[in-house]
Amino acid sequence: MTDVHNQWIEQAEYDLAAAGDMLKAGRLYYVLFCCQQATEKMLKAIYARKLNNVPPRTHQLVRIAEETKLELSEEHKNFLRELSAYYIQSRYPDEMDGMEPEISVDLAELTLLRTKELIQWLRSAPR
Repeated sequence: MTDVHNQWIEQAEYDLAAAGDMLKAGRLYYVLFCCQQATEKMLKAIYARKLNNVPPRTHQLVRIAEETKLELSEEHKNFLRELSAYYIQSRYPDEMDGMEPEISVDLAELTLLRTKELIQWLRSAPR
């Protein structure tokens, strides 16, 4: 599963870089989407490594984290729920309409910063 683990990490890093690129381009919806994707893929890398199995085809970040037995703080769980909501909202046009007033450059920057911090924490999480 090492190859699978590394492939998920590469994809997580790619999505995290894409989130930064989307911020520079002013594509705020996609900052949030890419942050969710980067986090999901890092969690799936941990899943592949710890459970030596193919990660589930789900986008529910808390569920993936719980299956890996990560000891998450409530703050981390809440942020994972927030990212999961952004994923749904940014994929479906009727959901995106409700997001528009909420999204700002400040929110996108903060979400990207928090995602970077979370991914760094996940990298150092106990094996």
